[in-house]
Amino acid sequence: MDLWAEQGTFEATLKATEDAPRWTFYEGPPTANGTPGTHHVEARVFKDVFPRFKTMQGHHVERKAGWDCHGLPVEIAVEKELGFNGKPDIEAFGIAEFNARCREAVLRNVDLFEEMTDRMGYWVDMSDPYRTMDAPYVESVWWALAQIFDKGLLVEDFRVAPYCPRCGTTLSDHELAQGYETITDPSVYVRFPLTSGPYAGTASLLVWTTTPWTLVSNALVAVKDDVSYVTATNGTETVVVAEPLVEHALGEGWTVQDTFAGADMVGWTYQRPFDLIEWPDDHAHFVVAEEYVTTTDGTGLVHQSPAFGEDDFASVRRNGVAMVNPIGEDGHFLADVGLVGGQFFREANDALLTDLTHRDLLFHQVPYEHSYPHCWRCHTPLMYYALPAWYIRTTAIKDELIAQNENTAWYPNTIKHGRYGDWLNNNIDWALSRNRFWGTPLPIWRSEADPTKLVCVDSLARLSELTGRDLSDLDPHRPFIDEVTFELDGDTYRRVPEVIDAWFDSGSMPFAQWGYPHVEGSEEKFQRAYPAQYICEAIDQTRGWFYSLMAVGTLVFDKSSYESVVCLGHILAEDGRKMSKHLGNILLPMPLMDEHGADALRWFMACSGSPWSARRIGHTALSEIVRKVLLTYWNTAAFQALYANANDWTPGSPAPTVAERPAMDRWVLGEAHRLTQQVTDAFEQFDTQRAGAQIAAYVDLLSNWYVRRSRRRFWAGDPAALATLHETLYLVTLLMAPLTPFVTERVWQDLFASTSDELPPSVHLATWPTVDGSLVDDDLDAQMRLARRIVELGRSARAEAKAKTRQPLRRAVVATSAWNQLGEELRAQIAEELNVGALESFATTGDLVDHTAKGNFRALGKRFAKDTPKVAAAIAAADAAELAASLSASGAATVSVDGAEVEVGPDDVIVSERPREGWSVVNDQGETVALDLELDDALRRAGVAREVVRAVQEARKASGLEVTDRITLRWTGGDAVTDALAVHGQEVADEVLAVELTQDASAADHGDHELDLRFSLAKA
Repeated sequence: MDLWAEQGTFEATLKATEDAPRWTFYEGPPTANGTPGTHHVEARVFKDVFPRFKTMQGHHVERKAGWDCHGLPVEIAVEKELGFNGKPDIEAFGIAEFNARCREAVLRNVDLFEEMTDRMGYWVDMSDPYRTMDAPYVESVWWALAQIFDKGLLVEDFRVAPYCPRCGTTLSDHELAQGYETITDPSVYVRFPLTSGPYAGTASLLVWTTTPWTLVSNALVAVKDDVSYVTATNGTETVVVAEPLVEHALGEGWTVQDTFAGADMVGWTYQRPFDLIEWPDDHAHFVVAEEYVTTTDGTGLVHQSPAFGEDDFASVRRNGVAMVNPIGEDGHFLADVGLVGGQFFREANDALLTDLTHRDLLFHQVPYEHSYPHCWRCHTPLMYYALPAWYIRTTAIKDELIAQNENTAWYPNTIKHGRYGDWLNNNIDWALSRNRFWGTPLPIWRSEADPTKLVCVDSLARLSELTGRDLSDLDPHRPFIDEVTFELDGDTYRRVPEVIDAWFDSGSMPFAQWGYPHVEGSEEKFQRAYPAQYICEAIDQTRGWFYSLMAVGTLVFDKSSYESVVCLGHILAEDGRKMSKHLGNILLPMPLMDEHGADALRWFMACSGSPWSARRIGHTALSEIVRKVLLTYWNTAAFQALYANANDWTPGSPAPTVAERPAMDRWVLGEAHRLTQQVTDAFEQFDTQRAGAQIAAYVDLLSNWYVRRSRRRFWAGDPAALATLHETLYLVTLLMAPLTPFVTERVWQDLFASTSDELPPSVHLATWPTVDGSLVDDDLDAQMRLARRIVELGRSARAEAKAKTRQPLRRAVVATSAWNQLGEELRAQIAEELNVGALESFATTGDLVDHTAKGNFRALGKRFAKDTPKVAAAIAAADAAELAASLSASGAATVSVDGAEVEVGPDDVIVSERPREGWSVVNDQGETVALDLELDDALRRAGVAREVVRAVQEARKASGLEVTDRITLRWTGGDAVTDALAVHGQEVADEVLAVELTQDASAADHGDHELDLRFSLAKA
């Protein structure tokens, strides 16, 4: 971080690409009235990785930070601080004073966000962020609203909308989707006695509802005209229900009497369940037909209360019934309502149900657990409530939105036609207005003389023209904007009181961040940065920011604001639950990065598991990333630096061409270029999980196969090995840089920037690597995969025989086809890795396994029934080795049963293998490796020598010696050690870098009791 600050590295990447093609990403603005959490790191990682990648590819990627400042979440937080309980408290306190507190609150934790942003290496320009509360931003939003108003798409209407009685405002549909909670309500069946029609005085309509509180204002009962309804009796009473729901609604003991269509019931009147409120006239409480009535649950008769349901409201309007609402905007029944006056709407259920029971109108009641909408910020239960409000008619552009979605690349693609596509297909008009205080004021002025006359103002400049005074310095928020009036054609115009949905603010950021179109130079900035090639947030923004961006862009510019969107899953605690204070499972980002490093946290967010799914984060997962990925990469780079320095090797040192290098070098470099193509393809598809898996797998091979197999070449200063590892690490470092910017910068400084004047001073100023396809050798890779597979089987064979790893064996034997495919270089690598004298083919050794075969009676019985014993006997009598070979080669074999040839398969025959004496044989997936376990004195001496090397190397490490330090070694030991060193003394000395190897009975600083060895060493 200090290096980047000193060198101005981020700024340098922008300057270096200022004339390059642009690749635009938008920063979704957080609200800084809360403190940053680990979940903020997730989206910021994805917002950082791809701009870094595109910058390295040669694009100019402008990264402007932003802050979301308005809205209900901010107001609620300030209300809590002030101890307020709703809008009346705010109004008594003063709107100006309250909004000033909100303005201060939204910037309170900016420094914490900036600290986290810097610590995690997220490069974004925070020196000049856009803020949705700044006047130029607000004016830009006004301009967009004016465009929508002029198109006839911003309208006022009296509709039923989701409403929070605590906050005193409606919610938009995308806000509604964020606040569902599981609750239990009473599911009730209520009798509505008929007062007209053929069953007047003898039957009751049976109505089902889960909102008993709405029964107070019941206006109508709806049926479906083409559904069959019946009267049913239990001998005591008669009720009317839909025929398909008789058993569901009534249970046993009921007899169906008459059947009739829903259309026949229209106009029947009934006794309303409560007479707690006065009705304006007699035109109410009768049956109507509605298409939305279903017979999937309930009774097929739907109670309608006009103020509390969209369908109810529409039906009442259609049927000319008066609009009656007994509940105030605070969610409480009006004081003059009998029985439940003054009660909160949901708390009135108990009293109402008790009253229904006393009057014998409650037919049945059961608890009903279901998902119910709550305010997404204050968690108050919502009600669908009829209020006048301002709407954007997004239904009018539904087809355009769907078309824009078709042109958008979603990651994962399932969101496109799933969660998001369903949302668009069921699109409803955007409830834009909010009866609140801290937000962008709705810029509509209404004539006091004629309320139908409206003026939508697009800027303070236009407002100045209308008022005839300079308002350029006016704070465009409430209450100051509320005081502005103007005269037009003799009428006085006053602003409507509402503010707008804060999601419209954030959805306007593609143009409002520049103050478009009012601020000088904003048009050019907007044109070159619209639409974005990439945006990214968590999945909860599907119906939030992702929707508002697309909707606003389509409404104003006839084009969505973005081309590609990455939709991330949520981050959970290690226990799989959502992080929360009361559960005590919160992991804060700064301590996590202090303990494990920012790169580990970034790698987890980008590469550990599917980023589209919810993932659990914890110390265990981060520690594993450090150990398996970051330290492996770091140690490999440190190894290269160590032996390059020890051998005075530099990148300019002479080295063979790639074609002249050993197979291991050609393979590892070719696979680095293959990796480059794979990671590039993955990044182009925004697939960091695939890129991370490919990088991690390659780094593991690089360290634990290539470096380990080539270690002696590095000790010897082999220029081909040093050049190969340097070139390979160069590619890997560039590929990892967008994901892990810190460790790759350190490696770049140590291995590359310091060794070449031609390379840029930072890895993040370097160019993304290009693929040299001529170095990618598919045949060599196949051979290397086979070699590693044989080594894996050979280790299993050694472990099965409990033969020590350091004990050399005479030979390993593999299938002739594998032996021929490998070539001499790889055969030698395998032999050395398995610690055997030679690798041979079965063609030179014959069969090393004895086979036995018997029938699998369960499988044979299904095929041969009563002949199963005969077939089993034939299998037992057959040549087991031939059976095994045939089954392995073709998946079938034949045996003779009563003189006839019968075919059997692998499931029919149980083949057992037993290695012959002195051999360990492992066979898996068509490959076989056999180890010759017979030891002679020469092999035993070699094994003891290896153990001596191990003991001395451990003592070197414990003594704090550098790996390149030469030593003198004095030793004494038993006969086995003495015999081994007499033959292998020089080999041991070479391995442990001993310039002097002396037998000395007084040597006793170190020892190995099991080996009967004592020795002393000193730095030479």
